[in-house]
Amino acid sequence: MSDAYGDLRDLYQELILDHSRHPSNFRGMSDASRSVEGDNPLCGDHLRMYVRLQGERIADISFQGSGCAISVASASLLTERIKGKTVTEAEELFHRMHRLLTMEEAATDEAELAELGELAALAGARQFPMRVKCATLSWHALRAALQDEAPEQVSTE
Repeated sequence: MSDAYGDLRDLYQELILDHSRHPSNFRGMSDASRSVEGDNPLCGDHLRMYVRLQGERIADISFQGSGCAISVASASLLTERIKGKTVTEAEELFHRMHRLLTMEEAATDEAELAELGELAALAGARQFPMRVKCATLSWHALRAALQDEAPEQVSTE
């Protein structure tokens, strides 16, 4: 018999696999305001993040590329959550996700995880330090794309 934590972990693993197999917003964008290439040379993850801004609002967001299940799922979940948000809201969510993925005791209370919704599924990556870069690649690409002078490329190295 599995415990509630084990059931939740299994659900999160299934969510990551589903987003990896059928990613949301996986497409190019010819009318993007900005796009940034992201690269994780350790795992071989490579993506391009596209953002179309309307003023301070993210009107549309998409990505293309290839990578491990965690990398693709993270980009898919990111695009679902960020579309329609303001640049400030996206920056705040970047910091919350960075804490969640990189700090041992970060964002583990139930209220914080509930607020993150499906994004909380990525928290398991922090148990595997090599996978943290996979999970954060799309977030760093998004953050770079939202800068006034977006760099052409970001890397997890």
